[in-house]
Amino acid sequence: MNPGTDRDRLLVSVEALATELAKEPTPVLLDVRWRLGGPPGIDSYRRGHLPGAVFADLNRDLAGPPGPAGRHPLPDPAAFQAAMRAAGVSQDRPVVVYDDGDATVAARGWWTLRYFGHEDVRVLDGGYRAWAGAAPRSFEVTTAEPAPAPGDFIAEPGHLPVLDAAGAQAAARTGLLLDARAGERYRGETEPADPVAGHIPGAVSAPTEGNVNPDGTFRDAAELTARFAALGAVAGVGTQGGAPVGAYCGSGVTAAHEVLALTLAGIPAALYVGSWSNWIADPARPVATGG
Repeated sequence: MNPGTDRDRLLVSVEALATELAKEPTPVLLDVRWRLGGPPGIDSYRRGHLPGAVFADLNRDLAGPPGPAGRHPLPDPAAFQAAMRAAGVSQDRPVVVYDDGDATVAARGWWTLRYFGHEDVRVLDGGYRAWAGAAPRSFEVTTAEPAPAPGDFIAEPGHLPVLDAAGAQAAARTGLLLDARAGERYRGETEPADPVAGHIPGAVSAPTEGNVNPDGTFRDAAELTARFAALGAVAGVGTQGGAPVGAYCGSGVTAAHEVLALTLAGIPAALYVGSWSNWIADPARPVATGG
């Protein structure tokens, strides 16, 4: 694990990454750009990416097939292991994951690798936009696609806490369940991806946009701690009474961003991987709307 502060262990700046890439061995770079509704992230990757970066597809590599478990359920361990090994991921080599900018997808890559046991995974703070930004701060991009040597990563599930529907309901009732989606989706005013609008009763709205600065980099730990304290979460213990904190979104992608932000604030949190798309798969589960 990289030494330094919690932020250093979870995030890497473009300047620090450029320094690391100038030395051997370099970290493995995973480009996980993706947008709800498209276009496909591979198109962005082929137009330009960080030197040495390998594309990892959210739908294919970081999730299992959609179904009652949700639109982006956990991938099968063997399939995830094979995908990561093909990308050059090894047990003892650092991994850096990036997306377009605000880490809403990169955090899912971070979380999934950590869940399956990789101990040294960081998110590029500010993502591709920060890397390829305006001169003199911009860094090299390429269209060359690498052929990495196979890695030796072993996927062993269970290294981060998860919630199922019952656990999410319990967290909403007795702890704190944060809804990472935009406020209008939480309130049920719109729903672009799932057939039912609304939120889990008792959940608290906490859109991921509140975790980042205008340029897409994460807010500092003190700001995040204050933000989550106002929502009912306490650093080191979960909630004031020690009850657990959970996070969900539409399909367990942006909720991983919430878990990363909570981790930066020193707050332990579990991810409801199936999230809203799993919750509404059972019509008997209650749905709330409004603020």
